[in-house]
Amino acid sequence: MELDSIECVSSMDGLMDEDEISHHHHPPLLHHHQFASSKPHNNAINNNNAANTNGINGIVGPTAIAPATSVHELLECPVCTNSMYPPIHQCHNGHTLCSTCKTRVHNRCPTCRQELGDIRCLALEKVAESLELPCKYYHLGCPEIFPYYSKLKHEVMCTFRPYNCPYAGSDCSVVGDIPYLVAHLRDDHKVDMHTGCTFNHRYVKSNPREVENATWMLTVFHCFGQYFCLHFEAYQLGTAPVYMAFLRFMGDETEARSYSYSLEVGGNGRKLSWEGTPRSIRDCHRKVRDSHDGLIIQRNMALFFSGGDRKELKLRVTGRIWKEQQNPDAGVCIPNLCS
Repeated sequence: MELDSIECVSSMDGLMDEDEISHHHHPPLLHHHQFASSKPHNNAINNNNAANTNGINGIVGPTAIAPATSVHELLECPVCTNSMYPPIHQCHNGHTLCSTCKTRVHNRCPTCRQELGDIRCLALEKVAESLELPCKYYHLGCPEIFPYYSKLKHEVMCTFRPYNCPYAGSDCSVVGDIPYLVAHLRDDHKVDMHTGCTFNHRYVKSNPREVENATWMLTVFHCFGQYFCLHFEAYQLGTAPVYMAFLRFMGDETEARSYSYSLEVGGNGRKLSWEGTPRSIRDCHRKVRDSHDGLIIQRNMALFFSGGDRKELKLRVTGRIWKEQQNPDAGVCIPNLCS
């Protein structure tokens, strides 16, 4: 179900120019295990290290730290091509594979077809314990090097790992860095792009009683050199239909805490307001929505704000985004409003 129309009005904000978004030639959409980066390609380095990215076909930058190829290949499982972690198994001829794949090959060596038995490759496990490798996102800028056993734990939370597409209206599996996702939202999801830190949106629905789970609207704002996603949707909260608006920051949670935003909706001499911190797009849309971290408007109140015969929804949502600046003298945060 879609809203009939959305009108965006702002005296300060306009449509984002093409130059406002890095609009280089972007690669085809990437799904599931792949991701895109807006960083320049370095094909020569990438080709030499394609086997060293732990299954990620990425882009290697000129300052990237390449893993020790020979040792890395020794620790690569010949079946799944993932890095092997103890217990590491081997056949009588010395061919190795990971413990996960041992059960998949029915106790037969995938290299020589000999029976595997229960032989551990203790020497290779010792090598793994002493090995240090760069994060698999080193080509996206992560400079960290970790002991072999700590690497996986870091990569789950690495701040350089790619982001999921923040579009909520479809099951989009595209991932990438922020410039790539901004272009993807604009070009593929046809999301409205605006500049400035204030907004004034009018949401219209001809039959507001047909609230199903769910109706989504998404607008992207560019201010303070960052991108923000404004979500507005109708969905069922228990048995009650509600409307909800909230903001997400296109970046990590640490950066998101540097900003605040306010939302306001009203009519007929009444108004509701909300003030909070935008959530990072690391938190999926559903997680933010289900935590009720935003402006929630009950349908009866929304119809009251709309006025008239209460048969048409006409909500005007206004708001602003500001950056919290630390005052070194007072030790408090003061807002920095964009002009």
